[in-house]
Amino acid sequence: MKGSQTKSDSMQAGNKLKGNGAGAGKRAKKAAKDPNKPKRPASAFFVFMEEFRKQYKEANPDNRSVSAVGKAGGEKWKSMTDAEKAPFVQKAEKRKSEYNKKMQAYSLKLAGGGNDDESDKSKSEVNDEDEEDEDEDED
Repeated sequence: MKGSQTKSDSMQAGNKLKGNGAGAGKRAKKAAKDPNKPKRPASAFFVFMEEFRKQYKEANPDNRSVSAVGKAGGEKWKSMTDAEKAPFVQKAEKRKSEYNKKMQAYSLKLAGGGNDDESDKSKSEVNDEDEEDEDEDED
């Protein structure tokens, strides 16, 4: 009997695939996410959905299904012309440019070693105090 497996052989193979809980398998551990990293901006569709959810909720106050709202929003988005989508695309591009600025600042902060313990607010307060001291010296 070529290639035949006994019942115990097939059960052992199945157990190997299942794993044994949290430590099963040899997976590389993911790096911890940085809570200070800026979040990616919403696409034009999700910008549209923010507004659409409000309208849908007003029209259908008794609806509790998230999937119904998503399906209705998707259908409406597909039926819209490019001209109708333009304001949402514009808002999404604006959010993306803001995100890119935040990411550049975040990258510079990481590259700088993160020795910058002072927040922007505390820096401005220190500068304000210096300016006040200069004003007092002039009097």
